[in-house]
Amino acid sequence: MTKGQDTRDLILRAAFDEIRATGLEALSIGGLARTVGLSKSGLFAHFRSKEALQLAVLDYAAAEFTQQVMLPAFKAPRGEPRVRALFEQWVAWLDASDHAIGCVFVAGASEFDSREGPVRRQIVDTIGQWIAALDKAAAIAVQTGHFRETLDTAQFAFELEGIFTGFHLFRGLLGEPQAVTRSRRAFEALLARSRAAPERAEPIAASESPSSPASFS
Repeated sequence: MTKGQDTRDLILRAAFDEIRATGLEALSIGGLARTVGLSKSGLFAHFRSKEALQLAVLDYAAAEFTQQVMLPAFKAPRGEPRVRALFEQWVAWLDASDHAIGCVFVAGASEFDSREGPVRRQIVDTIGQWIAALDKAAAIAVQTGHFRETLDTAQFAFELEGIFTGFHLFRGLLGEPQAVTRSRRAFEALLARSRAAPERAEPIAASESPSSPASFS
């Protein structure tokens, strides 16, 4: 890896930490330059505008999400265990963070929901990939017999994303101490409504080679 790439990675790591604390809109080239010990012009050489910096740090965040959420979850067996793993890894992604805004994508969606442009499009694309992964995981659970054949998998993904968004709101903005417990309760209720009759389900393998997860990078 070149020195330039090392510096860029250092900047993006610092920028990622900053947006988890203050959000995408508050990210600035000048402030970030002070954080990493560069001149403003030195950092500007890597990112020619605030928007370019925002887009790059969203790419970095997506790669982190893939490593911390998607890859571990897709090691779980196909079907309901994988759906459960996606839920638990997402909760861990948010719950382990002591940063103010929580998930950068949920927070970014709120910041840019009514603003057109490349940053909004990138947030929409990333969240869209995540929802598609939830839909696909539910569809595989139908194929394995863990979920009922009549399940609307798009509706399942919609409701599960609603649980995540609610968790983000109650844990972050409202400071609800029972946010994790209530989210798990809602998730278990969603699973219960989605399950097939026990005799239809395939046995759950003890271990299984993961298929390729959706990539956000």
